[in-house]
Amino acid sequence: MRPIRVLVAKPGLDGHDRGAKVVARALRDAGMEVIYTGLFQTPEQIVASAIQEDVDVIAMSILSGAHNHLLPKVAELLKEENIDDVLIIGGGVIPEEDIPVLKEKGIAEIFTPGTPTSTTIKFIKENTHKSLA
Repeated sequence: MRPIRVLVAKPGLDGHDRGAKVVARALRDAGMEVIYTGLFQTPEQIVASAIQEDVDVIAMSILSGAHNHLLPKVAELLKEENIDDVLIIGGGVIPEEDIPVLKEKGIAEIFTPGTPTSTTIKFIKENTHKSLA
């Protein structure tokens, strides 16, 4: 089987990408194919890239505080495209009290600062329909 394909994206006006790059590298080192979209992506751009790249996972990193709008918007746009087999995860500075609401809106998991990359890798492997080659 082909490797798990992960789109790593930075939605919104957040210009800090160090964490996203660390996660992207860890996912790659774990045998996943990683597509990094770069900074300042709109939800529409993220979904278009996910469709074009035929990804299994969208991993979004956000530090700007706009997580309650941007992350659910990606889930909503995927639903509008009738795509229900892409795992959506988020990470960054997201208050604990916002996490249940994000999960209700289609974000499978939120990884806050300090989460070991091994935890993220394990979650992705356990929650995608693909297995590593």
